[in-house]
This record gives sequence, C-alpha cells and structure tokens, in this order.
Amino acid sequence: MTFVATVLTLYPEMFPGPLGISLAGRALAEGIWTCDAVQLRDFAADKHRTVDDTPAGGGAGMVLKVDVLARAVDHALERNPDCPVLAMTPRGKPITQARVRKWAAGPGLTILCGRFEGFDERIFEGRPVEEVAVGDIVLSGGEPAALMTLDACIRLLPGVMGAAESGHEESFEQELLEYPQFTRPVEWEGRTIPEVLRSGDHAKIAAWRKQRAAEDTRLRRPDLWERHRGVRDQSASGARYENGDQAQ
Repeated sequence: MTFVATVLTLYPEMFPGPLGISLAGRALAEGIWTCDAVQLRDFAADKHRTVDDTPAGGGAGMVLKVDVLARAVDHALERNPDCPVLAMTPRGKPITQARVRKWAAGPGLTILCGRFEGFDERIFEGRPVEEVAVGDIVLSGGEPAALMTLDACIRLLPGVMGAAESGHEESFEQELLEYPQFTRPVEWEGRTIPEVLRSGDHAKIAAWRKQRAAEDTRLRRPDLWERHRGVRDQSASGARYENGDQAQ
C-alpha cells in the first residue's frame, strides 16, 4: 500500500524538499509514498486569488479564510477520504511517537499548513480537521512542521529503513529516551567507550542500555518518566489481574 501525503499550502515548492533525498527520497522514487503539494490559492473565489483577510475584532496580521480552507479540505477529502486531515498549529495537541506510528500504519495524511495569524476557527467546527503541534514553538508557517511530521511517518513505512527493528529502541517508543550510543575510536580525548559495551556479553549490554534509558529519561525528561511509570504500573496491574489476583 502506498502512503499518500497531501499538503495544502501557499508554498507547494517547499515539497518534497528535504523529503526528496536520503531514505525518504529513495522511498518516494520507489513509490512507497507519494507527495502532492496543493496550492491553497487555487481555491480562492476572486480574480486576485485572495486567501486571507483581517482578523475579526481587530489586531495585527491576517487570517486564512474559512471558505478557501473548506474548499481545499473538501478537495483533499474527495480524493483521499480515508486520510486524516491535520492542521499544523501551535494551538494543537502535541504530536507523539504513538500517533506517528498510527498514522504511518494508515493510508496517508492530508496536512493543512497555516500562515500569517493562522486559521479561521470555524474550519475546525465545519470540517474533520485535527489541530496538531510539533512542540511549544511558533514557526513562520506550517510547512516545516509538515515536513517533520511526514518524515516521522515515512521512516516507519515498510521498506524505508534498512532494518525494521531500527525503530523499536529509539526515543519515545517505550515512553523513554534512547540509551547513549558510542562508536570507534574506543578512546577519544581521554574518554573511553563504557567497558560493558566492549564486553561482548549481550545480556549485560541489554541491561546497561535499559538502565541508562531509564536514568536519562528520569533526569532529562521527568514528564516522560512519569508517563513511563504510569504505563509500567498499569501493565503490571493488568498482569496481576490476569493471574487471578484481586485488584487493590
């Protein structure tokens, strides 16, 4: 199944951009995914191809018009009705790796890229568009965020990464950061690769990696650590319940 990426944008020339090289670029050439960048101005109703207007109530900047957005979204849904429609906006729910895996397992994504002061809010009431964010940052437009989101999905598609298991031990996969990585030379400026990683003892290496992943997550991302503990405790409770123990 080909993963279909549709981007609704004022700057279609930005796509596929960096997604046209390296692993994603090779996958694009092989037909593992497709990229269709659609110009929002094509859905304007006037001869000037106007896509924005001043904010209701006053204020700086311009707002993307709801009628233009709706026609663009309708066009995308008509072509790919099973693809979720995302709007890249700092007001959206932060994207997680779990969501990325779910999207990558589906038929594709339609991504609506904002500019100026963002979208007329009514588009989210009138069409099935989900607001998502790549972090607590503000960009000049949704295009860089769309590239990030698509890259996160594309690398998980079957046949894109050289080894399928490459994605299973990465940061956020188990609500943990990935363990530290090392490579040759063994010694550099007086700093050496941890001895356990040179031992050849795979059980000890696995235990060290697990411990460091937990340690680094606890120290660097306490929010992730709390989520990990919650998931772990829930799993343990479920296991006890399945074994016949009473819930406490």
